Amino acid sequence: MKRTVLAIDIGSTKVCALIAEIDDDNNAQIIGAGISKAQGLRKGSITNIELASKSIKSALNDAKRVAGTELRSAIVTISGAYTKSLNSSGIVNIPNKEITLNEIQRVMHTSLYNANIPNEFEVLHALPYNFKVDDQDFIEDPLGMNAARLEVETHIITTQKSNLNNLRKAVKAAGVDVESVVLSGYASAIAVLNSDEKELGAAVVDMGGNTSNIVIHSGHAIRYNDFLGVGSNHITNDLSMALHTPLHTADSVKISYGSLYAPSNDLIELPVIGDETSSHEVSLEVVHNVIYARVEETLMIIAQSIEKSGLKEHMGAGVVLTGGFTKIEGLRELAVAILDNMPVRLAKPTDVGGLFDTLRDPSYSGAVGLIKYMADGYTPYEIDVNRRMRHASEEATATHTGAFPDEAPKFEPITPTSPIPTPTAPTPPVKEEKHTEAAKMVNIGSNKSGQNDQPNPISKFWNWATQLF
Repeated sequence: MKRTVLAIDIGSTKVCALIAEIDDDNNAQIIGAGISKAQGLRKGSITNIELASKSIKSALNDAKRVAGTELRSAIVTISGAYTKSLNSSGIVNIPNKEITLNEIQRVMHTSLYNANIPNEFEVLHALPYNFKVDDQDFIEDPLGMNAARLEVETHIITTQKSNLNNLRKAVKAAGVDVESVVLSGYASAIAVLNSDEKELGAAVVDMGGNTSNIVIHSGHAIRYNDFLGVGSNHITNDLSMALHTPLHTADSVKISYGSLYAPSNDLIELPVIGDETSSHEVSLEVVHNVIYARVEETLMIIAQSIEKSGLKEHMGAGVVLTGGFTKIEGLRELAVAILDNMPVRLAKPTDVGGLFDTLRDPSYSGAVGLIKYMADGYTPYEIDVNRRMRHASEEATATHTGAFPDEAPKFEPITPTSPIPTPTAPTPPVKEEKHTEAAKMVNIGSNKSGQNDQPNPISKFWNWATQLF
């Protein structure tokens, strides 16, 4: 049975709304698309809710008109502008010696509980990058394995609550509820990376109009993300000031003559800013020098961010560049030179069925990535903004475990006798206790804590039920 989803990519210069149908095999068909100019946004974040909602509504109405359908909820991207990231870890014991989705959910929520997240920040994603089964490291998927304990290391991405709430208000004012929120750089990575690049490790840089978002994949998991306030509109501003011409004219010059290759000495005639009735001649060499200087600076900032991540040695597949900025001729060659001869690829979003031809452009990577995210394109396990664990094969395995209803909004204790502490629980965090590793495991997952040795009928029934299923 097909399900219809709505994705809204809120970028620094445009808003893109896509409607797609996803079948039981997670094949997506885009049936509607709408694009509008971004208003009320600065660096991808809401600065005017009323103007932003108008932009969102305009794109949304166009998409609905093409698709011929109404949707009440949407998945939305959020800029990395006000995000903070941290790493955390968790450990649980396995009572029945076989790892099920229950145990994976428990250990991921334990790592989230152990993280030191400031009160004014909200979790966007908790993404595991290392599962450890007993003493075996870097398990790709622990599901179904026999073990006495399970550990996980997670990369947690958070954003300011005010930023998230303003985004929700703007989307709500446009007539739809926010079902889920995805970091824009994460969505772009889903759209452009292939399996080899995820395995070998790669940095994805979405270079937009006013901002650039970086995520680094290593071993099929995100290990690092960063936000840079540089984009192609900075080139437009530089050209406007250097050539003394209006912004719209400077933008046209950038699109027509935006090349990093050796320029000609030809002259072009441009209107003068403040007096567009008069014009003056400008050499294309001057245009080239202005563009080259800004692109070189942008790539150097990206190189510094990659160096700061400490994961440069883990990027076997190099750097993948996407976004509207990448349309400048010669960008790849300059990027290779500045990024120490690392492999560099300019990427467009991978194919999606339906009305995809109009979206076959690097500037739509974020929007297409949202559709792929809804079609199980995310990492095998993650905790989303609703504190719900997503699993890439959730529908296939939910029946097996009986523990993952599709719309479970919050984490619930797995057993009646061993509740897992939630982020609001008054119990002190396990990570702060000065106990041995074995003691940690008992505190987190023991079925006998606080009980006597007499058999409990509920416990006996629960043990029977878990063995049966």
